[in-house]
Amino acid sequence: MKSNITLIGMPASGKSTIGVLLAKRLGYSFVDVDIVIQEETGKLLKEIIEEQGTEGFLKVEEEINSQLDVARSVIAPGGSVIYGPAAMVYLKLDYSELEQRLGDLKDRGVALKNGMTLMDLYQERVPLYEKYADITVDEGHRGPGPVVDELRALMEQRIGLQAR
Repeated sequence: MKSNITLIGMPASGKSTIGVLLAKRLGYSFVDVDIVIQEETGKLLKEIIEEQGTEGFLKVEEEINSQLDVARSVIAPGGSVIYGPAAMVYLKLDYSELEQRLGDLKDRGVALKNGMTLMDLYQERVPLYEKYADITVDEGHRGPGPVVDELRALMEQRIGLQAR
């Protein structure tokens, strides 16, 4: 078992921020899959979407997520990872004012269907996030530190994870 931790959620929900802090506290590596995609394709996420469309981007994202070869890592995939069942199975096996924050979604490389609003995206994705999540944490209006503390405590309690 690779004992990775995968954080899933909406764009700008704090996956990368929390992920880096959690990795530091656990002595794990941190993997931002959006950066991995950009490195492997040599293109920005928005360029992939422009060239291949949303469906093409989702295929690239699923393929790269399904081939990550990391261990003892906190993984932060893009928010649309939940559309790729193969990626979700692979990642899950590893460890058995929002609009203001986001800005222009397409400019950020968010897989957004034509005419879709942020609320539409949220309503479509929440059931999938809940389906695949083992542990759910509501950030509320807390800062990253308290969220990381809660995540660490929950993982220690529920899956016996021990930090170094």
